[in-house]
Amino acid sequence: MKMIPVASPDIGPLEERYALEAIRSGWVSSLGEFVSRFEEAFAHFCGVPHAVAVSNGTDALLLALKACGVAPGDEVIIPNLTFAAVPAAVVHVGATPVLADIHPEYWCIDPTAVAAAITSKTRAIIAVHLYGHPADMDALLELAKPRHVRVIEDCAEAHGAKYKGRCVGSIGDVAAFSFYGNKILTTGEGGAVTTHDPDIAARVRFLKDHAMDPAQRYWHTEAGYNCRMTNVQAALGCAQLERIAELTALRRQALSHYLDACGHDDSLVFNPKMPWADPVVWLVSARLRRDLADRRDGVLSRLRGERVDTRPFFIPMSQLPPYAGCRTVRGESASTVAEDVARAGFNLPSGYGLSVDDLRYAATRLRQSVRPE
Repeated sequence: MKMIPVASPDIGPLEERYALEAIRSGWVSSLGEFVSRFEEAFAHFCGVPHAVAVSNGTDALLLALKACGVAPGDEVIIPNLTFAAVPAAVVHVGATPVLADIHPEYWCIDPTAVAAAITSKTRAIIAVHLYGHPADMDALLELAKPRHVRVIEDCAEAHGAKYKGRCVGSIGDVAAFSFYGNKILTTGEGGAVTTHDPDIAARVRFLKDHAMDPAQRYWHTEAGYNCRMTNVQAALGCAQLERIAELTALRRQALSHYLDACGHDDSLVFNPKMPWADPVVWLVSARLRRDLADRRDGVLSRLRGERVDTRPFFIPMSQLPPYAGCRTVRGESASTVAEDVARAGFNLPSGYGLSVDDLRYAATRLRQSVRPE
């Protein structure tokens, strides 16, 4: 029997039709009508005037940092629990990551830790909306604005999530999205930068295309990047955007099966939801109660034996060799929350293409694996 996967894309007839249109047009690289069409539609989806399509989410972060003027000698505060692309982008622009702990209730960067981490060298804060739940943006902006610190949203895992009624990607100075194959909306690879600031948008658009002068072909005033999205990728994105309500609902339905089977079990905590947030389900995320954290790997092993695929939570950045020497700042908790959550957390099958029977089977096996008889 096949493994039930953690994530899989949903590429249907509309995506096939649009991609074929792009191929038949002859515009298969970064020029073509689907790129501008996708940018316009995605900007509208996020509630911003500007969206710039790029090659992937990591490049979106890098370009956002560059557009905010982050440079060597600067510090950028990031959450200790995130994907490794976040500190990598900081390092690649020559800046230094500062690792702030996460909040124990919603797993995103803790504003208390950010307040303790800010120095005269702080140029930006990256608010990662982890596993589909928004960070506390008002608290972060209150810290950043008086100090002229930029707030960059990382929305790679949170397409369509809302913070106090506002769509993520429209709240900070600039935001980065990923459309990798396991995301809610996919273009295969791909990403986008969104912003209200026309200067930031223009800077990103300039840098992503080799920093070539738009008024004079092959005139380059600085060293740029090749971070362009192709017309074929954008065609997929246009189709996925037209289906975004359906795709988001499918992810919510996946979570409901786990809650039905295991929601009463106090040994498990599923995707958090604060009163001020309307999160989305990127993946069904769960963590064992802190005193049961040492059982996590055994639970995952038993699930794999029952053909239920899983992924552990990200490893805290402070435990990875490239960032082990970075300054790490705790919040109000006496312990390091990022390490506690990472040690106990895991993601479950929740992508598209799973049947109701698949999800019920995975949820039942989870319950049995957490409390084996």
